[in-house]
Amino acid sequence: MRVVTVVGARPQFIKAAVVSRAIAAARRDLSLDELIVHTGQHYDDNMSDVFFREMRIPEPAYNLGVGGSLHGEMTGRMLTALEQVLLDTKPDAVLVYGDTNSTLAGALAAAKLHVPVAHVEAGLRSFNKRMPEEVNRVLTDHVSQWLFCPTATAVRNLAREGLPAARMFNVGDVMYDAALFYAEIGEPSAQTRRLVAQCGQAFYLATVHRAENADDPARLGEIMDALEALAERAAVVLPLHPRTRKMLETFSIRARRVRVTDPVGYFDMLHLLKHCRGVLTDSGGLQKEAYFFRRPCVTMRDETEWLELVEGGYNLLAGAGRERIVGAMEQLERSNPDWNVRLYGDGGAGGAIVRQLALDLGR
Repeated sequence: MRVVTVVGARPQFIKAAVVSRAIAAARRDLSLDELIVHTGQHYDDNMSDVFFREMRIPEPAYNLGVGGSLHGEMTGRMLTALEQVLLDTKPDAVLVYGDTNSTLAGALAAAKLHVPVAHVEAGLRSFNKRMPEEVNRVLTDHVSQWLFCPTATAVRNLAREGLPAARMFNVGDVMYDAALFYAEIGEPSAQTRRLVAQCGQAFYLATVHRAENADDPARLGEIMDALEALAERAAVVLPLHPRTRKMLETFSIRARRVRVTDPVGYFDMLHLLKHCRGVLTDSGGLQKEAYFFRRPCVTMRDETEWLELVEGGYNLLAGAGRERIVGAMEQLERSNPDWNVRLYGDGGAGGAIVRQLALDLGR
C-alpha cells in the first residue's frame, strides 16, 4: 500500500514528521509505504530545508518548486504538477495537512483522480471565509475520505456540515505528539541559546505572518506598536517571516525595541517557548504550542480555529489594536487557568492515524 504525503509549509513539515515516523515504525507490520511531495510553497532554507534536516523527515521524492505567487495561480500550478505526480506514482491514498494552498491542491488533485484523501487536522473552523485558510480547509474536508480531527470541537463542526460520522476520527493533535517528542531530543542553535541568555529575564515571543495583518499597513502598524509597548517592560523576540519583513519595509514600519530575528527552526522555537513569559501571534499552530508549554497566548486576529483555548482562558483574541493587544497580555498574566486539562489527546495521534489508514486500505 502506498500513501503520497503532500506538504509545502512549515506547520505541515512538523505534522508530517509525526505521521512519517509512525509510518516508518509500522512499515514492516502494515506494508505501508510513503512518498513525500514538497510543493515548494515555503522554499527557503529557514522556512523549509531546516525542518527536514532537524526533524529527520525523509527527503521528498518530489519537490515541485511552486511558490511565491497569488493564491489562485499558486494553487493552480500545484494542482497541475500534483496531478502528474499522482498519475506517475498511483498511490492508494493521499495525505494532506492543515489549511494551506498545498493542502487544497493535494486534495483536489487526488479527488479528481478518484484517489481517497486523508485530511489531518480536519474540522477546524474560524467561520471567516475571507481567510484563504478557511476556504482551503472547508473544501478539503468535503472531498476527504478520512477526517482526522484534533478535538471534539472539530468533530462537531463537521457534523453540523452534514459530513458522515463514519469518516470522522478524533485522534488528538499531531502537534502535541511533536512537542512531546522533540522537546526531549531537540537541540537549539547556539544563536538561539545566546538570544535567550541575552534577554536576561522571561521575554515575550511574537510571530506575525497572516495576510490579513502583514498586508494591511494599519493593522501591521498597530501590532508593531503593541509589541514596542510590551518591549518597554520585557524583551520581545520576533522571528520575522519573509513576507512580513517585506511589508514592514514597504510600509516604512520600524521595530526599534523589538528583537527581530530571521525565521527559526522548530527546535529553536521550542527553546523560545520554554523560556518565554507569554506568546503573541497570528499563527494557528503557535497558539497550541503555547498551551503545550503552559504559556499565555494573545492571538492577534479577530477569530481563532482553536476555540477551546479561548474558552479555557489560555488564549485571548485581541484583533490588531495596540491597546487591546497590550491589555489582553496584562489580563492573561493576572489569570490562573487550569493547565492540567488535556485538550489535544494523549500524544498518540500519529500512531492512531497510521493504524486507521492501514486498516481501511487493507480491506
